[in-house]
Amino acid sequence: MSKSFETKVVHSSLKQDADKINSKATPIYQTSAYTFENLEDLEGYFEGKAPYLYTRNGNPNTDELGHAVAQLEGAPTGMASSSGMSAILCGILAAVGHGEHIVAAEDTYGGTYQLLTQELKTFGIEVTLASFDNLEEVEGAIQDNTKLLYSESVTNPFLRVENIKALVDMAERYQLKTMIDNTFATPYLLHPYEEGVDLVVHSATKYIGGHSDVSAGVLVGTEELIEKARGKMVALGANLSPFEAWLGQRGLKTLALRMKQQSENADYVAESLRNHTDIKHVYYPAYVSEKGNGAIITIELNERCDMDRFYKFLGWIKIVPSLAGVETTVSYPKGTSHRALTEEQREKIGINERVVRISIGIEGAKDILTQLGEAIEESMNEA
Repeated sequence: MSKSFETKVVHSSLKQDADKINSKATPIYQTSAYTFENLEDLEGYFEGKAPYLYTRNGNPNTDELGHAVAQLEGAPTGMASSSGMSAILCGILAAVGHGEHIVAAEDTYGGTYQLLTQELKTFGIEVTLASFDNLEEVEGAIQDNTKLLYSESVTNPFLRVENIKALVDMAERYQLKTMIDNTFATPYLLHPYEEGVDLVVHSATKYIGGHSDVSAGVLVGTEELIEKARGKMVALGANLSPFEAWLGQRGLKTLALRMKQQSENADYVAESLRNHTDIKHVYYPAYVSEKGNGAIITIELNERCDMDRFYKFLGWIKIVPSLAGVETTVSYPKGTSHRALTEEQREKIGINERVVRISIGIEGAKDILTQLGEAIEESMNEA
């Protein structure tokens, strides 16, 4: 029987044999290593007869989280790692090697931008950034040694919705791999793997965990690439702790409920803010999926606003460098997520001191709108 997303997200646990104890919740396997009865038993691990040796290599809790997200994405397998960035790095290294090349979207998350433009150089990997709004520019950036097209399903922070089908078609023509960061959309809204993408990555710190109390990443995709990525994770020590994985799996069970409410709230707030005279631009997608458009809104306030006063008078809306918790928060992209970019790079993608990224929570939508409105009004007053 085919299950709905709402059912799958609740019943996504791996069946574990915990000494035949029928615990409703998966236990936390808080161990660094596993015991063996004898040398033959130990050798059995390396022959594939035992699942676990050392928690850096694997753990039931981390396996459960990777498996659960893979199920929701429609992928055959997945793995959990220490953060979204480590999952991105392991995925890239599974698809691209020394002397090879990536074409990536220029409007990616600032941490990813830094990884692509600076850190990958130490691995001997070349990267060309392109405007993925312009498919001719993307195609023109492909070289003989290009191996991967990289983008985000919904970009951070300006919420451009990627044309995944067009990228997959292009990748097939040039025999390239594709990798998509699906953090903002989550598998509640989009399933890039089912559209032909080879690797899909999530910062599970965000909507998968959902409560701002875990740092984790998840990578799902083809069995061949995930096996390679898992090897990179083990070798680099980028594994996730059992407790963090357990928290991520617990948060995942309410993903559908949270995303439904947060997306509905965001739609209401975005629509209400569009006509605000002190907002220069509201960035919010017109269509991501039939289930909604996500829970992030980015605004650019007009030049008359005193940004220090805006942030000071947000009241119960807190300033944080992350997103996707159940509480509404705001971030300052110029000073946090995109801080490492040069002024010229930020200007090219549209980030200035008046750009504010809003992560909509599960509070009452009218309360969120009222609090934002008060902060905007205060920003227009003299100190």
